[in-house]
Amino acid sequence: MTYAELVTKIRDYTEVDSNVFTATIINGFIQDAEYRIFRDVDVDNNRVYYSANFIASQKFLSVPNDVYLIESLLVVDTTQTGNPRSYLEPRDVSFITEYNSTGATGVPKYYGNYNDSNVIVAPTPASTYAVELNYILKPTQLSSTNTSTFLSTKFPNGLLYACLLEAYGFLKGPTDMLQLYETKYKEAVQGFALEQMGRRRRDEYHDGVPRLNIQQNK
Repeated sequence: MTYAELVTKIRDYTEVDSNVFTATIINGFIQDAEYRIFRDVDVDNNRVYYSANFIASQKFLSVPNDVYLIESLLVVDTTQTGNPRSYLEPRDVSFITEYNSTGATGVPKYYGNYNDSNVIVAPTPASTYAVELNYILKPTQLSSTNTSTFLSTKFPNGLLYACLLEAYGFLKGPTDMLQLYETKYKEAVQGFALEQMGRRRRDEYHDGVPRLNIQQNK
């Protein structure tokens, strides 16, 4: 489903034309709908790996501006033979601040989300260790200039239902239509989540083929 097709469907389903549902208003529906889906489902397509280096004596690490959620942080100790790798453990910023108040330096063991632009680590890096950041990105919104996205291609029905919920909320009614599309959205997102967070992360060799229990009448 393209951007133009989605816009047409929103106006057709609600029977509201472009005089009320302008491009600006519909773009708002789409943005809110996309964020709802991203909060409900951990989509594989949004997973990104970023490589950087710590700065010696600098406890902060700048993160890309498209970071939505950090999944993990891996440090590579390039000062040691074999370049041992280890995942940092997430901690509250207060814990890390207290840890760093001792003046300890070395290979970072802990990290915390300091703000949208930085993570803070402890102990403070003693060298320019390599770091790999695994995160969920903020994808580019479906729009007139970005006419197709992962969601519009792989989850068009769920995206439409989420947009219709925004549209009927904007129109303030009717309640039965809101309930209808809330139900349709939840049913669709359940299947999408099963695909993205379940079946796509299984391995037939190790996990076996998914099976359904079939009730037998006796």
